[in-house]
Amino acid sequence: MKLLLTLFAALAFSTAGVAETATITVQGEGRVAVVPDMATVRLGVLTEAPGAREAIDSNSRAMDGVMERLSGLGIEPRDLQTSGFSVQPRWNRTETGQTSEIAAFVARNMLIVRVRDLDRLGEVLDAVARDGANAFEGLQFGLSRPGPHEAQARRRAVTDARQKAALYADAAGVALGPLVKLTEAGSARPPMPMARAEMAMASDAVPVAPGELTVSAGVTLVYEIGAD
Repeated sequence: MKLLLTLFAALAFSTAGVAETATITVQGEGRVAVVPDMATVRLGVLTEAPGAREAIDSNSRAMDGVMERLSGLGIEPRDLQTSGFSVQPRWNRTETGQTSEIAAFVARNMLIVRVRDLDRLGEVLDAVARDGANAFEGLQFGLSRPGPHEAQARRRAVTDARQKAALYADAAGVALGPLVKLTEAGSARPPMPMARAEMAMASDAVPVAPGELTVSAGVTLVYEIGAD
């Protein structure tokens, strides 16, 4: 019994001097406004014919023309990617809404196109519409080299967090100790979408305004509270 009491007293003495370190935790955010330098367009060709084979053949001819036009406009093969192909029947419906018989077949071929010269984006959209593209499912502006802008946003996020930590320490009347933890909350460069619409013929190049993208980053810093 005496031995147990001695061990308990020794353990209590060893832990009594261990106190939880006081810290200051802050979050910082950094933002960088950047003019986009590329666009991603999802466009395609829809064709309809009495038979499935005819719909596919008609669609293939139209898509060949679109891709040939894109190549002539300087779009490289690496910037073209088929995103979906389908052939489906279109049914006639009765007055009650019930399907009765196949009226035609619809072939659909969609293509993702990256345009790296935004000065020619309107020209590209207009040209492919003239050559057979009749479906348009969206446009997003982006950055070909986001890394440097993300790095700048991260630096701003850390600076923001450090300034907050210094302010809080000063307001609380304590000294700011060493940094003990840094956690990144992630970075983001949200796309700028254009709503889905049908491609339309135009007498001039389609007007396009790229605007700006915002690249953001966030961090969490944990500082010890130092001795006065």
